[in-house]
Amino acid sequence: MPIRLLLLAFGVFEFLFPRKVVDWGMKHSIQNGSDVEVKPWVYTVARIEGLVITLWALRRGKKKRDASR
Repeated sequence: MPIRLLLLAFGVFEFLFPRKVVDWGMKHSIQNGSDVEVKPWVYTVARIEGLVITLWALRRGKKKRDASR
């Protein structure tokens, strides 16, 4: 359950703030201080990914509650 809540929080955060998530990831993945330009569509894909993670976490929680009844 804590992992699902963590994924839910991350998914919501990525959906609302895709630029912060992508920029943080790029900052921590670039070596030797090289400057990399991120294409604008990457932020859209990150937002979609956040939505998918959020919906998955919510749906997964609902299935577990239904199974326990």
